[in-house]
Amino acid sequence: MPKTVFAAAGAPAAVSLYDARQFFEKALHYGLQHGVINTQKLDDIRRDAPKGMVQIARYFGSEYLRPELEKARDRIVNLVSLHLESASGGDLSQAAGLLRDHSFMSRSKCGSDMLKALIAMPQNSHFGMHERRGFADEHIPLLAKWSLRSFTDYQAELAKRRQVAQVVDAAVWLAGRLGLDEADLEEAGKDAEAVIRTALLVAAAGRDEMPDWIAFDKIIGDLRRRYGSSRKGGANSNSAGAKKQAAVAAGPGPEFAAPAGMPAHLAEVVEGVARSVTDDLPKILDAALATRQLFDATPSFMGRYFWTEDALGEVDQHDRMVSDAWNKVTGGNTDDGSLLTLLLCVAAGQTPKTLLSEKSAAALLRKIRKSGFQPRLAQQYIADHAPAQYQHDYEALWDAFVEEGEGTLLSDSTLGFNDALALLRRECHIV
Repeated sequence: MPKTVFAAAGAPAAVSLYDARQFFEKALHYGLQHGVINTQKLDDIRRDAPKGMVQIARYFGSEYLRPELEKARDRIVNLVSLHLESASGGDLSQAAGLLRDHSFMSRSKCGSDMLKALIAMPQNSHFGMHERRGFADEHIPLLAKWSLRSFTDYQAELAKRRQVAQVVDAAVWLAGRLGLDEADLEEAGKDAEAVIRTALLVAAAGRDEMPDWIAFDKIIGDLRRRYGSSRKGGANSNSAGAKKQAAVAAGPGPEFAAPAGMPAHLAEVVEGVARSVTDDLPKILDAALATRQLFDATPSFMGRYFWTEDALGEVDQHDRMVSDAWNKVTGGNTDDGSLLTLLLCVAAGQTPKTLLSEKSAAALLRKIRKSGFQPRLAQQYIADHAPAQYQHDYEALWDAFVEEGEGTLLSDSTLGFNDALALLRRECHIV
């Protein structure tokens, strides 16, 4: 029933009504009151609702337990309410019309589909932290939670996830123009804003491919020669080249903007990220800062820009030292958790990564249970790729982990899976 709400003391005398009913109940009451919904439709709803409650109780638990059925009643009313309020924009007349023209269970399904779409949207812009493959069975517990949340909660979460999704979509769009698809970005596991920033640098340098490290280094060099300034007092500060560079530096710097043809809603995202690149320019164009040191060893710049990495391929192509290749694979992370995460991925036949999301860790455990666990692959990986001076320590670290955790990782019980996930949280790098 609606509740009477009085104005605060000292405020102008006023009385308003706060209606605490679910939006479905408001729309149904409005429809009956204004002749939008007749008694036949009301009987249809009364007949369909119990069927829907049983289906929902079965989906989330059991239709044979009274508490589950009572919760299913709350869920079906809330799902219908979510759909009606979203589709009608809060207009009770439109909502009543939707109830009249469609079955009660179809409106429940629409509400469920809204929540499934929400749950499947990325929560953050890091490509390594989400898999854009839609709603899956593993999301059912989340759907159970959201099926009881309010429309206000839904709107707030949708707005947040839409913003994240737009950043991701903008990165995918720009990367596509530079020769990388979404699968490549997910494999790289970097942040979407980093991809956008690099795409802007690529455009400013007049290039048309997403760079590997060598190409990225050349892009920075090109921009520094074109727009940078030399530091006073340098060994060659009086050279003709230094004077020319200083003269160029007096001119305007590079401008960063969304490319022509980009959808407007994504262009807005790019324009926002472009401002952060402009803020970075003083350091980017400072020739006194070594490129590798700036982008790969300065805390405020680490992970802020993107370049493609194929550590082993670069070793073959550019005859790099093994230690350089290992640093690329590990991203410079040498803590035990990062190393064990990388070696666990190798032993499971996965792409080596030093960080996994909770979802990725659970998927890795399922793969181990299905396809097996091969610690020798990780041992061979250490022998082939790790710097020689550290191989013994890495092997000892890995052997100790396998000795302690192999039984837990391979356990096929439900409790064993939870124990294995707890083991990874404790020993590996899981976020």
